[in-house]
Amino acid sequence: MVLRIAIQKSGRLNEDSMKLLKECGIDIANGVNKLRTEASNFPIEVYFLRDDDIPQYVEDEVADIGFVGENVVYEKNKKVEVVEQLGFGKCRLSIAVSRNEVYNDVSYLHGKRIATTYPVIVRKFMEEQGVDAEIHEISGSVEIAPGIGLAHAICDLVSSGSTLFMNGLKEVETVLKSQAVLIKSSHLNEEKQRLLDKLLFRIKAVKRSKNNKYILLNAPNDKLSEIIGLLPGMKSPTVLPLAESGWSSVHSVLKESDFWEIIEKLKEAGAQGILVVPIEKMII
Repeated sequence: MVLRIAIQKSGRLNEDSMKLLKECGIDIANGVNKLRTEASNFPIEVYFLRDDDIPQYVEDEVADIGFVGENVVYEKNKKVEVVEQLGFGKCRLSIAVSRNEVYNDVSYLHGKRIATTYPVIVRKFMEEQGVDAEIHEISGSVEIAPGIGLAHAICDLVSSGSTLFMNGLKEVETVLKSQAVLIKSSHLNEEKQRLLDKLLFRIKAVKRSKNNKYILLNAPNDKLSEIIGLLPGMKSPTVLPLAESGWSSVHSVLKESDFWEIIEKLKEAGAQGILVVPIEKMII
């Protein structure tokens, strides 16, 4: 019994998906120019597919699970379950208009034509906002639509916004924040669910390691309580006596999002010799 996983056959999501599986300790044979390959040390078989086709393959049970962008999942609207956000492939689906337009709120789009490759998501957004707009589905370079008179606005994926800028557009509304997710079939049997649970255990350990830092510092004993109070850690900081009398070594884990703020407070409290170490895996 193997777990069949669908991954984008080329592009950034392919690279990040394969990197994640490698970080999970899964050794996959070179998939270059192949449509299918398998792991040598984990019961998993990889299918390399077009991103847009992955939800359909999972719904049809050709693949058991898939790594795919959230935007594709919601646009295709297939009967699949989103199991885990993977933390890479982050972007946003946004509405943009000409830089010369005066845009105050979403009511501007009432009666306007919006060009997009995501008509399902955009139509739902407009309905939720109570805006009656014409959704014009196109493929290819959506950004040129306003410039050639095809549409008053566009809705497309945005990362840095440089493409919009080069085409004389400005971003005005975020319709959906997207990232790569793990989806699964709604009909997994017990054995395949157990394999998926094992894979998820590894994925979550890798994700935690990226979101946390391991720190070691020296603290004067008369400031130890104050310093420990600043370090939540996984349970509580580890404190070890140093060879020098009156000092202790403190070990803990900090969330990446809180890191600099807490480091500054530790310095103010008297901590010295602070070392920061990346975490390869984090099991809780």
